[in-house]
Amino acid sequence: MIRGPIRIRTLAWILAGLAVLAVVVFAAGLSPIGAAGGHSAAARWILHTAMRRSVAFHAMGTEVPDLSAPGLARLGAAHFESGCAPCHGSPAAPTGGAAQAMLPPPPDLAARIPLWTPAELHRIVDEGVMMTGMPAWPARGREDEVWAVVAFLRKLPELDAEGYRALAHGGPEGSSRGLALPADPPFADCVRCHGTGGRGPDDDATAPGPIPRLDIQPRAALEAALKSYAAEARPSGVMRHAAAGLDAATLAGLAARFAAAPRDPAAALDPAGVDETLLARGREIARRGLPARDVAACDACHSPRGERVRDVFPRLAGQRRSYLEAQLRLYTADPPVAGGPRAELMIQAARHLPAADAAAVSAWYASRAPAPR
Repeated sequence: MIRGPIRIRTLAWILAGLAVLAVVVFAAGLSPIGAAGGHSAAARWILHTAMRRSVAFHAMGTEVPDLSAPGLARLGAAHFESGCAPCHGSPAAPTGGAAQAMLPPPPDLAARIPLWTPAELHRIVDEGVMMTGMPAWPARGREDEVWAVVAFLRKLPELDAEGYRALAHGGPEGSSRGLALPADPPFADCVRCHGTGGRGPDDDATAPGPIPRLDIQPRAALEAALKSYAAEARPSGVMRHAAAGLDAATLAGLAARFAAAPRDPAAALDPAGVDETLLARGREIARRGLPARDVAACDACHSPRGERVRDVFPRLAGQRRSYLEAQLRLYTADPPVAGGPRAELMIQAARHLPAADAAAVSAWYASRAPAPR
């Protein structure tokens, strides 16, 4: 009759004793936290299973964009080379000894990527993984950059060393790889995306993609942008990694170097392949704005004629269409994903611009010949 209550009471005392013992071990610092021995098999299973379940749960419902969009994987590959390969290695170079000693060690991505869906990869790149060396994406709200990395990761398992170099460096013996030397590493970082002349990948001004042309920009605008990225005032995980730690003189030198490069007179977009109605709508917005929606004329600041008084504003004529559309989405997001000395001006100018009109004005500027310097 009394065995049941006694057993319950005994079990309660045992559990209480274990709890007290756990507190004593924790408070006294008796539990080892050294990384020399690594995790036990049970701890590894618990941590990895929890991570996989969490990623799968939080990735549900994520809308995956077109990962085959022109230039998307190229941007992701260029960032991977400087921001990810030092820990994960690449088909062109193995993981370094310091990374291999991390706990847990960074995984071989070529073997692991097929185990994850694009949405799950997005979750990992965007949010990072606790209790590992995998950080969250440094610029919150830059979904476009995260998806660029995912687009590259999906290609990674099929790349050999030559294919990787072609995507991340611009070719196995390309100019950007030749410049990746200690003599000028900041410029080499820029070249991987923007090319030696600032025209973009492979120095082709007409190639579509998310990487902006620099050859059409005045020095003041380039320097202001670089300083904003370096100060983390303008959100960009890609540019933050490239510009962080560079002093003002180096940033000014990079701006001057690209501003002095020969300007390609070609527009980024052939107007013959674009709907005339769309271009006409874009021209109207650029020149007159949308007064009924309180949208100012873009030309008021981004002059198509190249007056030096407006050199602090980036030039839009001849810029890539997909880049312009992506930037407008950032300014019109809720909340806006923007920063820099004139961010508020642009937020106010674009906040009432519908997505269809943003596409139209982007196409219009992309189809124009670049303004003279």
